[in-house]
Amino acid sequence: MIEQLEQWDKSLFKLLNGAHNDVFDFLMPLISNKWVWIPLYALLLYLLYKHKKGHIAITLVSITALVFISDQVASGILKPWVGRLRPCYDPSLSESVHLLKGCGGQYGFASSHASNSFAVAFFCWILLRDHVKYSWLLIPWAGLVAYSRVYLGVHFPGDIIVGAIIGILAAYLVIWLKQKVHQLKL
Repeated sequence: MIEQLEQWDKSLFKLLNGAHNDVFDFLMPLISNKWVWIPLYALLLYLLYKHKKGHIAITLVSITALVFISDQVASGILKPWVGRLRPCYDPSLSESVHLLKGCGGQYGFASSHASNSFAVAFFCWILLRDHVKYSWLLIPWAGLVAYSRVYLGVHFPGDIIVGAIIGILAAYLVIWLKQKVHQLKL
């Protein structure tokens, strides 16, 4: 069963990574670059401050915990534990991978880019959805960041899916904890 899933994952990777063009070759490294998104993060912090007055300290601690949890589960726990090679290191694929920039660390399961972007997207969407009409756009944004990792040749689709699930679960956990702390009125 695991072998079949791995074959499907490699086949989907070949399809997605092999469909490259000049426009995406330019855009995907930018989309994957966390520093490019600083204006978005600043906007999200402003919106959280504006609509969650009186709770900004708890919100900032929550965001810090959120990113720590999502990143550490993906990179600190799963990558070394599972030890699945990135596509660019996989001997069966390494010659055919369309790699646009460095390969990164040896292991790729699960994607911390996917985990962190989905964690931030779901956390902010849940907190802002009643106040900011287009906050749902954070979900496709996270999907685009995650997809860029496959396009760049550094993650399999399965790495992305598991990373996204980790991020979503981390967002719900941190929101639940945030609500518990708020109920204590610390």
